[in-house]
Amino acid sequence: VQLQASGGGLVQAGGSLRLSCAASGRTSKDYAMGWFRQAPNKGREFVAATTWSGRITYYAPSVEGRFVISRASAKNTVYLQMSSLRPEDTAVYHCGAQDEYGKDLMQGASYRYWGPGTQVTVSS
Repeated sequence: VQLQASGGGLVQAGGSLRLSCAASGRTSKDYAMGWFRQAPNKGREFVAATTWSGRITYYAPSVEGRFVISRASAKNTVYLQMSSLRPEDTAVYHCGAQDEYGKDLMQGASYRYWGPGTQVTVSS
């Protein structure tokens, strides 16, 4: 499975962006998908995740109420709608996919597939 994230950019604090992550390849399988981010000189941080069906979602406390993760009806694209952005949201955002049941979707180690990230910069 190949993942491609897009939608990053430069935005002022309080603004919004929508990230997309498109999966290609063996998309006939059931994949849970998640977003993680990494700021300069910091480790990878969980942001949001969704099960294959899209019915169950998870959020980091720092983004809950501001970010919304969702899946396209075809299931092979996941979105991250980011609102009320803050300078501390500045990071490279990566999407991941995994196909094993029972894995903790808030842990990066649970994901088998990763795509190149997209830069999000929030100015104050």
